[in-house]
Amino acid sequence: MSIQGEPRGPVGWRTAMEAALYGPGGFYVRPGGPGPAGHFRTSVHASPLYAGAVARLLCRVDGQLGHPEGLDLVDVGAGRGELLAGVLAALPEAVAARVRPYAVEKAERPLGLDPRIRWAAEPPPGVTGLLFANEWLDNVPLDVAQDGYYVLVAPDGTESRGPAVDAADRAWLERWWPGPGRAEIGRARDEAWAAAVATLERGLAVAVDYAHTRGGRPAFGTLTGFREGREVAPVPDGSCDVTAHVALDSCAGPGAVLLTQREALAALGVSGTRPPLALASSDPVGYVRALAEAGEAAELTARGGLGDFGWLVQPVGVTAWPD
Repeated sequence: MSIQGEPRGPVGWRTAMEAALYGPGGFYVRPGGPGPAGHFRTSVHASPLYAGAVARLLCRVDGQLGHPEGLDLVDVGAGRGELLAGVLAALPEAVAARVRPYAVEKAERPLGLDPRIRWAAEPPPGVTGLLFANEWLDNVPLDVAQDGYYVLVAPDGTESRGPAVDAADRAWLERWWPGPGRAEIGRARDEAWAAAVATLERGLAVAVDYAHTRGGRPAFGTLTGFREGREVAPVPDGSCDVTAHVALDSCAGPGAVLLTQREALAALGVSGTRPPLALASSDPVGYVRALAEAGEAAELTARGGLGDFGWLVQPVGVTAWPD
């Protein structure tokens, strides 16, 4: 397939991704589509336990802020608003009554969304509360380099060598992804995350994503595609998601903390521990429910899976990981 206004010849990957994902008819903005849930499984879709954990985190931030009259919850890369809906359902009534929920997404507002949720293309300014970005940064378009030269890509996915990387991207590579070979230049993501964090007056900003750090950059990069639940070639024609893992350490600002999802969710009360067998006799329904939750928690925290995701926790006027 092709999308309206897509680049006709080889261009840098950042330009190609922007058109394929967010241009007219692009993968994420195409009207009437199923949204991200129709193509890949995120923590949000895996279990309501995830939204419950975010709700508990928001309550902790609320306590640090002194329970303000208006408590903002900003979901960046909100998909179809599934996480916000889950968090609102999980919050204590007294907290939910003060929450101002914002879904930040370039697609149109979906039908039937909770009317409390405000839909916006950009994070609102002056946020007091929690800004949460689940699997957003991996879809922020970025350029790819090979041995100091940009990699160009045609609409059919064919790559070729482009010009030498410019000074700003070369400086990023030297600091964050040094050495020869293929690299994904995360400078655009650093800038996108810094701009999102800058909307916070007080509170916490959290980015959750496939991630790697300077000591373990992948030798051949991570650029790939997803369509209808399957990994496919990253062809930038609008027919599939195009994504790459995130150098979260380069995004981190002063005072930030990097955690695995396994560590973060454990601190927020998500445990994959099986319920005691005795509960099966005393409360069979409760045992089955607890067993199901344990299975969902195990998926969210699994090694080699969702549990290995990175959490970048950035405080603004609060502590990095509220108790």
